Amino acid sequence: MAVQDPYEVLGVSRDAGQDEIQRAYRKLARAHHPDINKDPGAEEKFKDVSEAYAILSDPDQRRRYDAFGSDFRRVPEDVDPDMWARSRAGAAAGAGRGGPYATTGGVHTGGFGEDIDLEDLFGGIFGGGRRSGGRWSTWSPAHGADQEAEIEISVEEAYRGTRRTITLDRPEGRQNLDVTVPAGVTDGQRIRLAGQGGSGETAGDLYLVVRIAPHHRYRVEGRDVYTDLPLAPWEAALGTTVGLQTPGGEAKVKVPPGTSSGRRLRLRGRGLPNPRGTPGDLFAEVRIVVPPEPSETERRLLEELASESPFDPRRS
Repeated sequence: MAVQDPYEVLGVSRDAGQDEIQRAYRKLARAHHPDINKDPGAEEKFKDVSEAYAILSDPDQRRRYDAFGSDFRRVPEDVDPDMWARSRAGAAAGAGRGGPYATTGGVHTGGFGEDIDLEDLFGGIFGGGRRSGGRWSTWSPAHGADQEAEIEISVEEAYRGTRRTITLDRPEGRQNLDVTVPAGVTDGQRIRLAGQGGSGETAGDLYLVVRIAPHHRYRVEGRDVYTDLPLAPWEAALGTTVGLQTPGGEAKVKVPPGTSSGRRLRLRGRGLPNPRGTPGDLFAEVRIVVPPEPSETERRLLEELASESPFDPRRS
């Protein structure tokens, strides 16, 4: 499946920094999140945005995308980007004149890109082989196709990691695979299972696309986690310290005096972990809750406050 240009999806330039990329992702993810946007196409757009962010937020994936474009997941690690670019240019020129690089039948599942066959591309330039460990080794034209499937996990499982057993339908029958999902995966991230894709002389790879299921308590954007923090009016007015459930367990949140609904209290590093760098943050969004059925004492005190306080929330 062709990868959309992540820069175009997020609306950022190719030299955009990580802060700009994260801001663009958060804005689009919030606008198209299925829990917020009920438009029929919102969920698909949200997936595209998450996939684009997964690529550009990972330095290695971004580097490979910049070098190889939408083929970056199919190109072997030892291929030189400059040689790849020259190979693509030569293949395109050959196809245009009906020469040895011309392809037929549309997309070749055993190749790296659309309308370019791997054997034609590397065979015409390297004499039918590719570089491996300083030598040229034969690349089989019967390389199995890479395949893709989705796997859904909870926010808690994304935080701590989990295991899944998946069932694959093979020509020789069904096969069960135990898959380890590492801690800190993000929505749209891919897990590569080498050699578990389409059959061939050399088997293709299977990519599991991780989807984080909607949660009744948490909302995930990248590695950041958002959750509501219900407070009583007096807790918000006077300030307090309360316990808050997070994917990693309970945390203590200090609420400053004079906190209003909608304020976000940031807990650094309490979002999803990052095996390669800084973890995400957790944002507790204050929501002031009043007693649904105040007691006589509560009512009396509230009435006393109403008569004594000059505070007007509509004026302030």
